[in-house]
Order: sequence, then C-alpha cells, then structure tokens
Amino acid sequence: MSNDIINPSLVPQRILRGGDKMPGIGMGTFGSDRFSAEDIAAAVKGAAEVGFRLFDCASVYGNEHLIGDVFEDIMKSGINREELFITSKVWNDMHGKGDVLLSCAKTLKDLKLDYLDLYFVHWPFRNFHPKGAAPDYHNKDARPFSIEQYMETWYQMERVQKAGYVKHIGASNMTIPKLKELMKYCTIMPSAIEMELHPCFQQSELFKFVLDHGIQPIGFCPIGSPTRPDRDKTSDDFVDIQEPVIVEIAKAHNVHPAVICIKWAVQRGQTPIPFSIFRKEYSSNIRCAVEDPLTEEEMKKIESVDRNCRLIKGQVFLWDGAKDWKDLWDLNGEITK
Repeated sequence: MSNDIINPSLVPQRILRGGDKMPGIGMGTFGSDRFSAEDIAAAVKGAAEVGFRLFDCASVYGNEHLIGDVFEDIMKSGINREELFITSKVWNDMHGKGDVLLSCAKTLKDLKLDYLDLYFVHWPFRNFHPKGAAPDYHNKDARPFSIEQYMETWYQMERVQKAGYVKHIGASNMTIPKLKELMKYCTIMPSAIEMELHPCFQQSELFKFVLDHGIQPIGFCPIGSPTRPDRDKTSDDFVDIQEPVIVEIAKAHNVHPAVICIKWAVQRGQTPIPFSIFRKEYSSNIRCAVEDPLTEEEMKKIESVDRNCRLIKGQVFLWDGAKDWKDLWDLNGEITK
C-alpha cells in the first residue's frame, strides 16, 4: 500500500440538508486553460486512489466525458458509487425552458452515472463567453441578473431533483441580495453554494449568511488559484501563499503555504476543492485535512489576512451599460440592474 494514501473515513464530513454527508475536502476539475482534459482525468483517477471521494465537475470544463471513463474505472476497482460524492453544473447557455434537463442528461451520460449528488446553477446569468475568451470579451446579448429568469432555471433544477437525477441542488457565484430573492420564491432550498474562498478573500458576511440558512459553502480557489486563467489576473491581486502570516504558520508546521490555506478552509467549515494534476500535491492536499490541525491562535491570525481580494471577477459576463466587474457582485447590498 502506497504511503500517500489516506483513509477516506478520516476526512471530516459536512451534513447537508436532509442529513446526507459530503466530504469536507474535494478535488476540483477546472484546469482547462492550463492542462489537457486527459491530464485532469488522470488526476481524478490518482486522487481517488489517495482517498478523495468528492469530485467537483462542470459541463463547461469540457472534460466530463473523460472523467466518466475514470469514474467507471474507479467503481470497477471496488469503490461503490455511494462512497463517491459527485457534483456538476449547468452552464449559462442552458438556462432556457427544458434546457436544464438536457444539460443534466448530457452530464450524466458523459460522467457515466445514474445520478449526481449535487447539481449547481454555475452562474446566476444567462450571459456566457466562448471557450478561451479574451479578458475584454463582451457578449452583446448579456443582460443583468433577472430573478424571473433565474427562477425559470431554478424550478427546472427542482424538477430534476424531484425526478431523482440529482440528490441536491445548489447555487454558485451568488451574492446575499440574489440569494434572498431565490429564497423568496424557491420551493426547494439550495443545499450548498460554491463561492470563492481563500485567506485573502474570506467573504465573512456571505459565509455567515449561508451557514445561518443551512447552506453548505464549498470554496473554490482555496489557495488563491495560481493557475487561474490569465483573463482573471490583475496587478492588484494578492497572493495568498506569499502572505507573511501564512508563510510564518507554514514554517511552524514545516509545510508549503498552500497546505495552510487548505487546513484553514477545512477547519473553518467550508469544503475546499483544490485542483492539481500532480500526485504529490493532491495527496498532500487530502493529508493536510486529516492531520496536524491549526491552533485556535493560528486560525485567528489567518482572519487578519483577509484583503477582500476577489480573483475570479467574472468581467466576461458584463452587459451593456455595466460599469465594471463589481456590478456582478452587488457590493452596495442591492442587485445591480
């Protein structure tokens, strides 16, 4: 038995609405701007070998068909479907009437599954960009958030859940004002929300809001996403793994600063979904979730690292008349029209 394998039963579990359990750390599968779909599928296979059981997928990542072959292999190797927790997402161009079922059906076919554990609305807009869009790409058909349109999509999500194709439904890239609108009209509450979370962007207000409403936060970019697309990089961005507090704590634990970011995420209560195609890195990611915890004092110190530094700004989704990417995030507490 390889010494980089972690027993999945040691990984902290999150309890979702209704009592289902979800691992407290998962493997992201978005890396298509840097790595091939084949690289990512191979990493999913390796991650399952070292103990990962939660895999976060999405149709727009363009690799679900290859990951499906890997899931088939994983289950042939003796890991039951019930031991896995698999998520996916509806892309922005599949929000129309009847589209969510089509999108879900394609994802299930590609992933070679009978059901998903959790299915997200990827972005709260129908605005979308083609693969590999430039940083200044602008879609003339883009529109501001519309609760009527969002609910048309959400009610389809509810139907897909009631039909048994997915066990839970969730929202992603949302804000408090948008979530409040969703909660007003939905008949099935989101079980989880995917949101950007890392020490330099802790989103404490939204984080508290979702926990107070029984919604589990799943955090993407947990180490500050050094391999994020170039369109999402600006000169003002902070680098989490270079923050002096993180570096100091990493030295005390004799680990890479990225490991401290992941430990912090797991202990804080979100489920981080770090991504790597390198076995040494993803093995280290799951190991750090189960051993050598941070002290209360270290957790407190990391609170001071928050720089309100959003990395995935979403500017490619802006509509005519929007000022800049901040309009996507309702920073004044109201939905931007």
